[in-house]
Amino acid sequence: MLIDKTIPFSYMLNKVKYDVLRVLLFSVAFHLLKHFFTDYLPPVPFQLPAILGTSISLILAFKLNQSYDRWWEARKVWGAIVNDSRSLVLQLKGFVDEERTEPRQLLHRMAYRQIAWCYSLGESLRGNEPIKEEQEANLSPEEINYIRKHSNKPLALLMCHVHDLKALLRLEAVNPYQQVQLDSTLTRLCESMGKAERIRGTVFPVTYKLIVHFFIYLFLVVLSLALVETIGVYEIPVLTFIATTFFLIEKTARHMQDPFRNKPTDTPVTAIARTIEINIKQILHDADVPKPLAAEKYYIM
Repeated sequence: MLIDKTIPFSYMLNKVKYDVLRVLLFSVAFHLLKHFFTDYLPPVPFQLPAILGTSISLILAFKLNQSYDRWWEARKVWGAIVNDSRSLVLQLKGFVDEERTEPRQLLHRMAYRQIAWCYSLGESLRGNEPIKEEQEANLSPEEINYIRKHSNKPLALLMCHVHDLKALLRLEAVNPYQQVQLDSTLTRLCESMGKAERIRGTVFPVTYKLIVHFFIYLFLVVLSLALVETIGVYEIPVLTFIATTFFLIEKTARHMQDPFRNKPTDTPVTAIARTIEINIKQILHDADVPKPLAAEKYYIM
């Protein structure tokens, strides 16, 4: 996620450099064309690019709004995951008698598994290896062997939670009413996982992107022909500046519509998982509490 710091100009330029280069080339080409063949080309009224520019602005505004809605929904999903992860461990701490050895071990196993689940879900959404080596320390060898058989590793970890919850009920470490509350928390975690997977699996139609690009280029071509007649050679820098703003807005919308692409504009799932880890370990009075994830230059992952 981009943070409240100065974003390097090179970062923004790299997103649109090829599009801007194309605009620069055809603006030079149209300027030369208008200069040498002015008698053969009809005049282009300013009303035409004005109408096209207004239409494209509305399309880009709609796309940016829809993209932000997807990004914000992803952030709300992970906010719910933070709340339910804390609630799960707090409920276990409040329900389970830690003076008994086996229930206490199950409580700690579920708590550390929840930490691993948060990291696993984040990596899975980004298309990375769900269980990294540093997270295997939060899981037992039996759990690692169990989840390796499953294609959906976060779901397998939730299934391990269910098994331990049944064990707590069997040991009478929790009563049926408490078991229902814990099961409700697990259900909400599963629902949040499903919502995040839906956002990742549903992309904007490719044709929408092509249509937007086509109309932007059409607008810039018409605007270039109109500007040549009024400001001459100065149309080249003016058109390049206008093109940069349009393409930056379009590129921003395209990145935000996929909030789990492992890019600086992503939802910061790794940083959120680290926050959950800190909270859970402090609830358990663990001595090995990590520090919050530091920002990498102008963004945090």
